[in-house]
Amino acid sequence: MKLAVIDIGSNAIRFQVSSATDYQGEYVFKKIEYVRFPLRLGHDVFNYNEIGAESEAKFIKLMHAYKLLIELYEVDDYMICATSAMREAKNADKIVRKVYDTLGLKIEIIEGEKEAEIISQAIVKHLDDRNFLHIDVGGGSTELNLYVDRQKVAMHSFKMGSVRRLENTKNTNWKEIEDWINSKQRFIKGELIAVGTGGNINKIFEFVRVKDGNMITLSEIERTKRLLASYSLTEMKMELKLNDDRADVIIPATEIYLEVMKIAGAKKMLVPDVGLKDGMLKLLLERQLAKKNGKEK
Repeated sequence: MKLAVIDIGSNAIRFQVSSATDYQGEYVFKKIEYVRFPLRLGHDVFNYNEIGAESEAKFIKLMHAYKLLIELYEVDDYMICATSAMREAKNADKIVRKVYDTLGLKIEIIEGEKEAEIISQAIVKHLDDRNFLHIDVGGGSTELNLYVDRQKVAMHSFKMGSVRRLENTKNTNWKEIEDWINSKQRFIKGELIAVGTGGNINKIFEFVRVKDGNMITLSEIERTKRLLASYSLTEMKMELKLNDDRADVIIPATEIYLEVMKIAGAKKMLVPDVGLKDGMLKLLLERQLAKKNGKEK
């Protein structure tokens, strides 16, 4: 079957079509199409509390383009989730209705806790019986999930993200995150390992150039941040080949990963290269299988 997901973030909007095939008793996903469009809704929302007319027009056009791709690929099911910027925009409901009325696409604006829950769908298979603090840094929010023995024991969403920090609208202070982490210490026995998700930590991972595995250390992340800070914005785009909308947020995002790791006492980080869209695909697959089993009964 073919499944399509759209992740409406604060810094970019991602679209992916994947096939899900039953192979030796387990469903395997294969990416067919992926598009990332740099529409920074967070700039409007975190400064003016709403999505501006220009951004709204681009958003409608982008949803139309994604709808055409959904139709061309003849997908069996789709899911569209909007996160921090859309859930804070005072005109979000109006835009969601407009998309549905004009394009027939249903957008779900999800709360931070649900966002964390969906991401965890893709994270769990990469964990073992150790202690893990999952850190997902987006444009407008940071989701933290604590896992012990592959079981999630705590989760919280904070209004702190790369775009939000870039726009100097720091609604969440570090004390709030520190208090939350300290309140969960009773669950942790032994070493705590961070798990990083999000486009910025994936790019940091590429810069570290790990030869084997998907683990990097706190010191390697700090060293990479210092390296990035030595470049001008233009140099990051030209010499490091970073996209415009990645170059200006990668340092603010990295600062969040580092500070959370330090507060939690994590010395290394697992970077599995999965995110919200991967969790959405898993939920779509489960929905399709439930429908199939319902028909068979």
